[in-house]
Amino acid sequence: MTNPLDPVVSDFASVEEAETYDKWYRAKVQRSMADTRPRVGHDDVMNELDEIIDAAEKRRRERAA
Repeated sequence: MTNPLDPVVSDFASVEEAETYDKWYRAKVQRSMADTRPRVGHDDVMNELDEIIDAAEKRRRERAA
């Protein structure tokens, strides 16, 4: 049996759904904190994304020409 939650108060339909999400989210955070790979800085990520976006826009312009 599920306990319904008020949609104004919660994004979840039931307490069980909220608890399941919470458990999943906490495990995801724990895995991330335990990850030993080198960290990548925000600026590095944003620069890489800018390059990807620029390349995609260039390809789009070339196809349109």
